[in-house]
Amino acid sequence: MKAVSLLILVRHGQSTWNAKKLFTGWTDVELTDQGVIEAVNAGKLLCDIDFDFIYTSKLKRAQKTAEIIIQCNSKSKNVKIIKDYRLNERHYGDLQGVNHDVAREKFGAEQIQIWRRSFDIPPPNGESLKMTSERTIPCLEEEIIPELTTGKNILVVAHGNSLRSIVMKIEDISKEDIVKLEIPTGKPISYSFENNSFIFQK
Repeated sequence: MKAVSLLILVRHGQSTWNAKKLFTGWTDVELTDQGVIEAVNAGKLLCDIDFDFIYTSKLKRAQKTAEIIIQCNSKSKNVKIIKDYRLNERHYGDLQGVNHDVAREKFGAEQIQIWRRSFDIPPPNGESLKMTSERTIPCLEEEIIPELTTGKNILVVAHGNSLRSIVMKIEDISKEDIVKLEIPTGKPISYSFENNSFIFQK
């Protein structure tokens, strides 16, 4: 019987652009004070898990969240941190840096909703969720799952859309249903992994 391991997904804490309701994407912004608190709270929830690996994106809001989480953890002394651009947030193209309300005024609320929530329609010069999944899923399958099969515990700290695409794969969620899934900041999502299968942990 193969070893049982854990995969924990955490969306970074609130960022400065989240707070201002700006489309962030690949723009490298900091956490707010609230975001730091959210990261600390996530760390407290995960303080008893001995992580072997932490995967983060190349963006500092995810990296800082991971750093805070691991500072709250007394067991993960030899954890290896891996920064992979494939876990970056979805690129919002021409919308990056634009306030949500301003974007609705310019393009129309219906169009913004299509760009934000459709599976395969990207904003101008940006990525759709489908395009995002085409880089996140190889990271999951090529890097993360092989470690899980050997009993390693893994924490992934990334972004709303990069994590949404991973959850879609893990839970076999349809493209119609995945766009309805909200992933809150700083709230761990836990799965056990055994015999090549993921089981959601409530």
